Amino acid sequence: MKQGEIWFVQFSGQGHEYVNKRPALIIQSDTQLKITSVISTMPFTSKLSNRHNDDVFVSRTSKNGLFCDSLIKVHHIQSFDKTRFIKKIGQLESVVFFEVQSYLQKHFGI
Repeated sequence: MKQGEIWFVQFSGQGHEYVNKRPALIIQSDTQLKITSVISTMPFTSKLSNRHNDDVFVSRTSKNGLFCDSLIKVHHIQSFDKTRFIKKIGQLESVVFFEVQSYLQKHFGI
């Protein structure tokens, strides 16, 4: 597992959290991935009409392995145990991951 990879993850949310198996982007640094079994992610959605200002649009490519154009729901940062990760489906393109990194700086005020 590496930062920027897209995996199918089993979500089991409550309230406004996402549920079921869905693609998620690993946002945690590779250094931190080596020392913990809990991995920080952002979920994807194919419901493009639910776009919020900071959500990141991702076009479907063979590199990212998404089934369709999607949004990264950047406000929904969640961490999961490695056992919730089902299968790697792809890698986010660098230019798109840069948008995610920019959002994380805004989100955490760093």
